[in-house]
Amino acid sequence: MNQSLKLVILSFLIGISIFSFGRNGYQNPVIPGFHPDPSVCRVGDDFYLVNSTFEYFPGVPIFHSKDLVNWEQIGHCLTRDSQLPLQKCGASAGIYAPTIRYNEGIFYMITTNVSGGGNFIVTTTDPAGEWSEPVWVETSGIDPDLFFENGKVYVCNTDGKMGIQINQIDLKTGKRIGETRRIWRGTGGRYPEGPHIYKKDGWYYLLISEGGTEYGHKITIARSRELMGPYMSNPANPILTHADEEKQDSPIQGTGHADLIQAADGSWWMVCLAFRPAKGRFHIMGRETFLAPVIWTENSWPVVNGNGTIDLEMNVKTLPQGSVKNEFKRVEFDDSKLGFEWNYLRNPARANYSFTEKKGFLTLKATEVGLDWADTPTFLGRRQEHFNFEATTEMEFNPSGENDEAGLTVLMNDKHHYKFSVRNQGGKRVLGISNRLGGFNFGAGKTVVVMPSVYSALCDGVYENRTANFKAMDAAYGEFLAKLNAGMVDCGSACRRAAQQELRRLGNGERAWNDFKFQEAAVSGGRSIDYIFYKEYAGFHFSLLLSVGGGAPGSDKRIQKIGYSIYTD
Repeated sequence: MNQSLKLVILSFLIGISIFSFGRNGYQNPVIPGFHPDPSVCRVGDDFYLVNSTFEYFPGVPIFHSKDLVNWEQIGHCLTRDSQLPLQKCGASAGIYAPTIRYNEGIFYMITTNVSGGGNFIVTTTDPAGEWSEPVWVETSGIDPDLFFENGKVYVCNTDGKMGIQINQIDLKTGKRIGETRRIWRGTGGRYPEGPHIYKKDGWYYLLISEGGTEYGHKITIARSRELMGPYMSNPANPILTHADEEKQDSPIQGTGHADLIQAADGSWWMVCLAFRPAKGRFHIMGRETFLAPVIWTENSWPVVNGNGTIDLEMNVKTLPQGSVKNEFKRVEFDDSKLGFEWNYLRNPARANYSFTEKKGFLTLKATEVGLDWADTPTFLGRRQEHFNFEATTEMEFNPSGENDEAGLTVLMNDKHHYKFSVRNQGGKRVLGISNRLGGFNFGAGKTVVVMPSVYSALCDGVYENRTANFKAMDAAYGEFLAKLNAGMVDCGSACRRAAQQELRRLGNGERAWNDFKFQEAAVSGGRSIDYIFYKEYAGFHFSLLLSVGGGAPGSDKRIQKIGYSIYTD
């Protein structure tokens, strides 16, 4: 999986897909927001699904469904630091694509921590409960799959340009048994990855993704009479892609990284990732989980949704759908623990989060670590799930130090984010806007007042439900870059060099907003937060989150009473 397109923000799917239409149809995505690399298994009439999480903690959310359409998050597979070491891991590092399988009463989840340890397996008999400590697997590569047959266990994964490989392992120790064999390099697309093996009607099927997790993404399949190959490519490959002319203007793009599942009634289905562009070719919510029906031809090849594409509105026969739960509207943080929708950046310093310091409040204690660091700020976040929404919060915060701040933030990663925060500036308590755009850090240090027309357009789009004028924003951005380059704004030589690079990029026709592939929303801490309000709108495309940080250790900075309200009319 191509790590560069990872989307960040923490999950808020408290038990619901709001996208259900009834017995003969549903709406994609079935799990909206940053939920990439889905893998699914079935136990009786119950389905379980997992996603990758990169640098976020806890890792690998697990969902349950009876119908493949309506999903409820029931927990995480990786909830302890011993299972998921993420200290100082970079953006888009950490946990890559997982696979979930069930065999003889035990659930298995295998994945890769590219920031430490490599491939590993955790197990449980209760997917909503605690999972085991990792068993580290002796195999290279990423995107591992587990295949069980005749008492033997095999790991199949991708090893870069060499393609897909397979080897037998000892399930208890993770040690490799015998040789590793390379079994398929795909159809010629770059980045053959995300393999899964299935056995059906005497054939072993190998499902993979090619083309990179971007606009050229596609799903291909091969088969063999022997597990170790040779594998023959499907003449009708790819079996799912939106890279062709037919779907070049589709609201769904980047289809790939799929898993197949057979329901108890004999029907077959595919879950896959894709993204929904927000403006032009840019997407802001990350890769989401989509669902498609599958049939098998007389020649025993799978066909996805009849024509190898998927839609937002899927008018197909489904499994009997259960009732849709009412979406949780408001988070008051009155409970003694966080819901599954909340996530930290890397392994959290748990002493910085308290429900007991002030009753009815969530108290977040700030540290010297800010959002610009590949480290662990006081931060709580949730995924952005809607193109258009409104998010508000009430907090108690009186910054004492010059760098103390708390508020809302739009976050992609440590190098790309916006902050709407209360801070101490010159001994005064002020409300300000700042942003980090790659090599630029606007609103911090010497660069305090930046791009007013850009901010005006942004705030109009977010708060007044108007469409932002992207051309005007690009023009204002270019004008400001020119001022930086000319030395009219004092931000130092490094900033001017970055401005020159940005000006060249704009001169080549690349939009300034290329950097804004926002995928999540989050909350990070410094004083007391009362509530958070999140409301879907029709208008602009950014996620908001609560952010606090920047204070010296031990200083009196807390955000108490965060209430988070979510409304999707």
